[in-house]
Amino acid sequence: MISQLYIASDSLQILTSGYVEHAWFQAVTGLLLLGAFAWAANWVAKRIVLTLLLRLIDHLPFQVEAAHIGAVVARLSNILPALIIQSGVAAVPHLPARLAAFIASLSAAFIILTLAIALSGLLTLGNDLYQRRPDAANRPIKGYVQVAKLLVYGAASILIIAALMDQSPLLLLSGLGAMAAVLMLVFKDTILSLVASVQIGSNDMIRVGDWIEMPQLNANGDVVDIALHTVKIQNFDKTITTIPTHRLISESFRNWRGMQESGGRRIMRALMIDQGSVAFLDEAGLAEVSRFSLLRDYLQDKQEDLSRWNLDLANDNALDSRRLTNVGTFRAYVLAYLSAHPNVRDDQTLLVRQLAPSEYGLPLEIYAFAGTTVWAEYEGIQADIFDHLIAILPEFGLRLYQRPAGNDLTFSRRREERSIERSSTVG
Repeated sequence: MISQLYIASDSLQILTSGYVEHAWFQAVTGLLLLGAFAWAANWVAKRIVLTLLLRLIDHLPFQVEAAHIGAVVARLSNILPALIIQSGVAAVPHLPARLAAFIASLSAAFIILTLAIALSGLLTLGNDLYQRRPDAANRPIKGYVQVAKLLVYGAASILIIAALMDQSPLLLLSGLGAMAAVLMLVFKDTILSLVASVQIGSNDMIRVGDWIEMPQLNANGDVVDIALHTVKIQNFDKTITTIPTHRLISESFRNWRGMQESGGRRIMRALMIDQGSVAFLDEAGLAEVSRFSLLRDYLQDKQEDLSRWNLDLANDNALDSRRLTNVGTFRAYVLAYLSAHPNVRDDQTLLVRQLAPSEYGLPLEIYAFAGTTVWAEYEGIQADIFDHLIAILPEFGLRLYQRPAGNDLTFSRRREERSIERSSTVG
């Protein structure tokens, strides 16, 4: 095609020999002819070669992103007209040397930019194909792809400047050494994010789909994207929190992945028992709690143990004997109830324990694991458990502590006033 261009140029000189004085006419005509050749080559590349290539891709045995491939090839097809212009501009008659050199340099810069954009598209395609793998969420490469794109565009920028200045790229690179401190300052966040991305990936700290909690940045939700500079969190209220990647290394956060993988979610909540209601079980109280089938084995074993203890006492002082208490029996009931509950995991920790008494009562804490990690189901299981326990608590002669409110004080005062009036009437 270049040889044909030279032949056309010679023909043009013969045809316009009578118009030598009009050099500008020959230059403009040559440029138009060169542009026509470039346009024709671009049309053939995009309408014929690209169409055939896309049809070939559709018949490949493995799946690829035809749209992405087509975009990359379409971008590369722009190189052909640029090459024609760069090589043929010297054959345009009467074109000033500086203008010809500038057009050639501009074409070379365009070729470099086109190659950089196409390579960036290939990197994006590689990341999209990688995300189809089952383990892609565990080991995302998006951050590394972005680093590669930065390197590609950085190298392209140096080559474009060198092409426009018609200088060697090595000359520009030698001058970058003096700008290293400035570049470190400009790309500080990028360098920090790159190091953080490597640490996050190598230590498997977060994955797409993980539920993480970072209160200092108001983040509490699922990871939806991990990039070089930022990690996007979709909070449970559907807002998006964007966290700089390096903050995940320099600050603490909670990842709930372990809970999700275990298949159970922890229940840790306490019932505040009114300490004034704690007492020994008498015969009537023992008969009441004996009605619970969940307590039969416990009561039988406990009574045998207490009988042996009391028989071994050196005196008959009843104060020294051991007796069942309503709070201890209730604790045994809660443990048996949770052990028999179909939605409580029996293969994980299950505790019912007393915490230190305080001014708010005696905390009886339940430590168990629900058999699901789905938030709504977990809350329903937890609520059902405590609904039952709070409702059945009076059967053991126990009361929950509740700080008196205004209505409680008003009711107490009125009851006291009615009691005084009753006493005055009787007197």
